[in-house]
Amino acid sequence: MKYRIRLAALLLLGLMAGACVRHKIISDEELAHIFHDAFLTNAYVSTERLSLDSLNIYEPIFARYGYTTEDVQYTIGNFSKRKSARLGDVVEEAIRMLEEEGLRYEHEVAVLDTIDNVARRTFTRTVLADSLVRVRSLRDTARLHIRLDSLLPGEYNLTVNYLVDSLDRNPGLRGSAWLIRTDGSRTSSYTFTMRRNKEERFTRRYTADSTTRELHLNLFLPREGAKRPSVTLRDLEIRYTPPTRQAVESLYLRQLDIRIFADEFFRAAHPKDSL
Repeated sequence: MKYRIRLAALLLLGLMAGACVRHKIISDEELAHIFHDAFLTNAYVSTERLSLDSLNIYEPIFARYGYTTEDVQYTIGNFSKRKSARLGDVVEEAIRMLEEEGLRYEHEVAVLDTIDNVARRTFTRTVLADSLVRVRSLRDTARLHIRLDSLLPGEYNLTVNYLVDSLDRNPGLRGSAWLIRTDGSRTSSYTFTMRRNKEERFTRRYTADSTTRELHLNLFLPREGAKRPSVTLRDLEIRYTPPTRQAVESLYLRQLDIRIFADEFFRAAHPKDSL
């Protein structure tokens, strides 16, 4: 709740006052419904990856309630001058309606994009990647031991496709992934048998905290003495997602994708008059 209120405050940072004195002032109740519809529109456009004019997509919403783009800009731009009114309360009401609908339509809740999910996706990034690794000799097996150090608190999603083909001479070859703490101890270790003669996909998610230092993946652990390897790795990737609280705060600070309306909506508003 705290974050949503702070995020709602960002609306005020990008606002300019409305246009002419004939513009209508929208009631808080109707404005909450407009915000609700705008959230849904943003989620749909983002999901479908549509390229639309950021102002035109909202005009049908405003018209549905009997208002124009200028009316909405004028109302929001003058909101801070209303002593007993808080724009955050209107935003919270819109979010409450979305959450209530989400409870009724759980299978459609993904469309009702939340601030937390937007923040996590925005700041998820690839920290290690390799499209192809082929190891055919013992001297190259070090390439099958992947290490990521200087970990930050958050989630690390590890994925890789591997193939142990018929030329490999290591029966029962195993792989393992684990974390190393700052005191040098190993934790969250996971070991598995690598299947042969068919490309397999390995995925693992790790959560690091301030006591975690390194992430390891070793895809060459022979049960007996190491013999000639024949292992291929494809599409190796480790993606990092910061803690939700940190991601939301970063989103707030950068003012990215958390306004109810797109940036173009506010750029189109010009300070011409006020209440």
